[in-house]
Amino acid sequence: MLDDLAKGESEVDTVEKLFTKIRNDFGETSEEERKIEQLRTIEQGGRTCDEYIQEFKKVARESGYKGRPLIEEFKRGLNEVIRRKLAEAKELPSTIGEWQERVVRLDKNQRQSRAEERMLGRNAVRPGGNAQPRGRSYGGRGEQIMQR
Repeated sequence: MLDDLAKGESEVDTVEKLFTKIRNDFGETSEEERKIEQLRTIEQGGRTCDEYIQEFKKVARESGYKGRPLIEEFKRGLNEVIRRKLAEAKELPSTIGEWQERVVRLDKNQRQSRAEERMLGRNAVRPGGNAQPRGRSYGGRGEQIMQR
């Protein structure tokens, strides 16, 4: 499989497909092993941290993971921006619950910041300091030119 993958000839292009192929080729795995596989492939993607955490908790319950390994799998699945902000923090959380609370706050702050930037982008400040809505033409004295 590794040789085929290196040559670009593999039918397996994701971790999930790899696990499925191994399971099919070598027999069924236990429920705990399946949960571990799921835990290792969960990613936040475009979801909120709240949504990611709900899925993570559901799978983690039956994986047998606890403590540091559980935290590492949780962090691995987070979006890069959130992971980077966590790495810049002065004090890092010590429990999985604290990590989850921290990322929810970071995610909400980030989403609110992006929404504010989009809103402010619509009313961009033009040279001269006057806030003018985009898409309209203005005369030299800040007067709106009549469009026909």
